[in-house]
Amino acid sequence: MRITLVTKAVAALVVAVGCASAAQQPGGSPIQATTPEQEAQIRAILAAAYLPQGGAPDSLTILPAPPAFGSPGQARDDASAAAAQGQQGTPRWSLATRDADLSLPNAARAFTCALGVEISEAGTPRTYNLLRRSMADVGLSTYPTKTKYQRTRPFVVTSTPTCTPAEEDFLRHDGSYPSGRSAIGWGWALVLTQVAPERQNEILARGRAFGQSRVVCNVHWLSDTEEGRLMASATVARLQSAPEFRADVEAARSEIATARTAQAAPASDCASEAAALAA
Repeated sequence: MRITLVTKAVAALVVAVGCASAAQQPGGSPIQATTPEQEAQIRAILAAAYLPQGGAPDSLTILPAPPAFGSPGQARDDASAAAAQGQQGTPRWSLATRDADLSLPNAARAFTCALGVEISEAGTPRTYNLLRRSMADVGLSTYPTKTKYQRTRPFVVTSTPTCTPAEEDFLRHDGSYPSGRSAIGWGWALVLTQVAPERQNEILARGRAFGQSRVVCNVHWLSDTEEGRLMASATVARLQSAPEFRADVEAARSEIATARTAQAAPASDCASEAAALAA
């Protein structure tokens, strides 16, 4: 199966199309898909993952319940959501909209400025494949907890706009806690720091901002993104024991070092991105 198809399946299953039934249960199998197409997507995602089924950290064991309405934790989330609404129409809102696109190669381009190299299937195939495969492990790690709690998203509670209106129908029925996109962004940042440790500060800052974009977009609470990062950290730690993952990191490290000397400066407008993030 082509990389692009697998990647679209991951994006669709984890955050876009709404097959929340694809939760990877520890030691078991995914909950039943409702259509043959969804079943094919699930199989493609699981085939891409580095970890065997049931081998990822169990988010239901690791994470607490989401903040209850009326609690101090929810008050903190409410304040963050209200502040994010002030970002509508700003360059940061536009950047958050771009960060919402989890399809490859678009999602990987979020790290172009931080990494100093454009990631693409043609130009950096080993790095591209590393991100594609680790996306499956990290993204799916959030779904058991999402499925259990089915936390309502902020735009539903507050009846306010999001930066991705086309996704709102699905997101109304997909659990908010923890954030799968935040997990993927932070997981990729951790992986890329292994590939390019000399750029670790820039990469980690961009990975955190990738998750914060979900708050700016008004589709996740702050605590959703924080616990998404925790699951990413746990999953990437577990990936260190996977021989294929370690081999792919080494291959990507060599590839990026070569690309950095051979490629021109990234085409992305890094000055505009930096200004948006600073604001």
